Amino acid sequence: MSQEKANINLTNWDIVGVNPNDKNWTWGDMFCFWAINIQSLIGFSLVASLYLVYDLNILIVFTACLLAGLLVAFFSNMVGSPSQKYGLPFPVILRSSFGVGGARYVALLRGIVGIFMFGVQTFFISKSIGYLIRIFIFNINDTILDHEILLSFLMGMDLIDWFSFVAALILQFYLFKQGQNFIKSILNFSAWFVYLGILIFIIILAGENSKEIISAFMLSAKTENFISSENLIALVSITGTLFAYFSIVILNIGDFSRYIKNTSENHKGNYSLIINLIIFSFTSVFIVLGADIVMAKQFLEVEQLLTNPKDIIGKIDNNYLTIIAISFILVASGSTNLIANYIPTQNTLLNFLPKSFDKTNSGLLIIILGLIVGALWLPILSQSGILSIIDTVGSFFGPIAGVIIADYYLIKNKQFISKDIFSDSKSAAYFYSNGWQIKGVYSMFIGFIFAASTIWNVELRFLQTFAWLIGAFVSYITYYLLASD
Repeated sequence: MSQEKANINLTNWDIVGVNPNDKNWTWGDMFCFWAINIQSLIGFSLVASLYLVYDLNILIVFTACLLAGLLVAFFSNMVGSPSQKYGLPFPVILRSSFGVGGARYVALLRGIVGIFMFGVQTFFISKSIGYLIRIFIFNINDTILDHEILLSFLMGMDLIDWFSFVAALILQFYLFKQGQNFIKSILNFSAWFVYLGILIFIIILAGENSKEIISAFMLSAKTENFISSENLIALVSITGTLFAYFSIVILNIGDFSRYIKNTSENHKGNYSLIINLIIFSFTSVFIVLGADIVMAKQFLEVEQLLTNPKDIIGKIDNNYLTIIAISFILVASGSTNLIANYIPTQNTLLNFLPKSFDKTNSGLLIIILGLIVGALWLPILSQSGILSIIDTVGSFFGPIAGVIIADYYLIKNKQFISKDIFSDSKSAAYFYSNGWQIKGVYSMFIGFIFAASTIWNVELRFLQTFAWLIGAFVSYITYYLLASD
């Protein structure tokens, strides 16, 4: 097989190294990237819930945000640095540690999770669109919603739900296929738009109740006995939970760091996550407390507080506030879907079949598969325990990252042979054994066993939030021992 033909088999223009002149992302762009990762409905509910689970101990949660942010930033820098240096997406970087053939299938694990989550996230985006449609229809003519055709259900969704779902898929496909610079514009707009929305929501929510809300907020800042066994256990638990939330994104951070100007901007951008966590955690608990006071005119028991933004919106009888809030939720959710699910999955497909896929047809496939997942969510998937399967698949992510780190920093000494990473010639450096680096695969599976044991073994469930770190550490050590001889 000629070298030229081999290169064709593993290359298309969407996964080759980024031209240095096109590396125009700064730390500010990464600030927006991390903002979007935490600004989703899930992110809000998670952060707010952490405050409630731990009895509104703001100091503990604040400290945990700092620690989790440092951990996420550290591993994001470690995993993303080779992509920043060589301009290559995550699936291509895998070729060094798993072989040009093995990388296809290892990356596919991330793609499977990405497709599933894209469909589910799109389903919930469509529910917000449907909510807005119903508000507008009701304001025009409330009798329209009683028509039989609108009350007919298929797979748990009525006509408005289906229209909203398909519209959400089409809109995302149109926006997401516009290219690198447009995507960067989407990220920057979305991050600041949502933060502005949060500020407006807080101002409107507070109104005449600002003193009461601030008072409740200050009362929740408990500083007594900070260095206690109970607080330290809570600190470790919250840190692990927050890290687990970002762990999927860490694995494919290279899909975005490939566009960053230099190492300094890359590192500063990742550490900006800490700022986002602090801002978002404080504002989320402020909204939760504020909504409670506005609705009940008093500070209720912690157990009665609402942490889901949609529940909060539904309890506040104000259509204008509802429309504003849902609009911001839509922007946040769509942007999260882009960076956490769509782009990683698309790069996986482009790497799996470089000759067959481009950004258009790979995007269409994601949309079709997302349609299937979203349509099956209510009647089947949400009831079938599939989330536990996704958690199990996700147990591979830490071990994959561990292999990448050990390979790049310890074995390859931060050096890749650029021409060989796109070659399936038997003489190429990353062809290994029939295209597979068996040592990388072994290391990944050993790390997976340790990571998955925290999910499968009831007695180890207390370590589940640290499954990514455990798997990464084990695979890191294993790969170094196997590959360094």
